[in-house]
Amino acid sequence: MFEKIVVANRGAAAARIIRALNGMGVKSVAVYSEADKTAPYLAEASEAHAIGGPAPAESYLNQDVILDVVKRTNADGLHPGYGFLSENAAFAEALGAAGVAFIGPGPKAIAAMGDKIESKRLADEAGVATVPGLPGVIADAEEAVTVSNQIGYPVLLKASAGGGGKGMRLARSEDGV
Repeated sequence: MFEKIVVANRGAAAARIIRALNGMGVKSVAVYSEADKTAPYLAEASEAHAIGGPAPAESYLNQDVILDVVKRTNADGLHPGYGFLSENAAFAEALGAAGVAFIGPGPKAIAAMGDKIESKRLADEAGVATVPGLPGVIADAEEAVTVSNQIGYPVLLKASAGGGGKGMRLARSEDGV
């Protein structure tokens, strides 16, 4: 059982995790940006530590600052919530190297699922039903049209990396591809 966990997120995600930890009798360490310094869930945490400016890059995505909070508070685990650092394999590895548990998928799983081509290949190998598509890299626009014609329209074109829907485009015809 963990004794102290850093909650490296904000808002509803952080509030739910902190409440769950409180219910289990585990100490929680909230981190917060300048924009979140008055968030109600901070009072529910065992401790709260400022981690930077209002922009996520200055706070919730700043691995060094969050690792420093983990070390200063002697936390034995970190829960990333969702978004921010939850899908960052290098961050999960850095925590492991520091002897701190990353509460979530392991670095290899994070890396595999972050690459859409690799994740589709793994799902196909495991017999998981997937959306029809090409389980590899499409070389150029001509191949994209050929594959799209084989699948049937509409199709969704997606970059193999990236997240949050960035780079996704809906094509309803060859012209759209």
